[in-house]
Amino acid sequence: MSAGVEWAVHCCVVLSQADEPVPAQRLAEYHGVSRTYLAKHLQQLSRAGLVRSTEGRAGGYVLTRAAEDITVLDVVLAVEGGEPAFRCTEIRQNGPFPASAEKCRKPCGIARAMYAAEDAWRAALAAVTVADLAAGVEQDNGTQTFVRLRGWLAGA
Repeated sequence: MSAGVEWAVHCCVVLSQADEPVPAQRLAEYHGVSRTYLAKHLQQLSRAGLVRSTEGRAGGYVLTRAAEDITVLDVVLAVEGGEPAFRCTEIRQNGPFPASAEKCRKPCGIARAMYAAEDAWRAALAAVTVADLAAGVEQDNGTQTFVRLRGWLAGA
């Protein structure tokens, strides 16, 4: 996974706590990352319908639905796309003792293990919401974390 996934998930957590739209520049500044690179990922989130941008002086990004309704898998798929991580190339049909096409109609044990792992990975990410992550931030960093964040955002 690209660093963009981490950045996008962190931005969604921040947006879940913001009282007003947050400009891309402020999100980049808060996370200490490139605004240009972050804007690319915010656009991906927007195309996926997870955030929307607002225009004008008070413009910026907002979540399009409640943080409880956005999963980590939603964010990963927005940034990375829906292609599976494992792509079987049927290597067993190569080499000096290739398997016949008939034997390759069913996935081999390696492909089955990789497909099962991907299913488990996707299920685990689908079970965690942006709201869950925000609650974890407060557990890890204290209840004043988001109070301080909102104050910092308001001081823009």
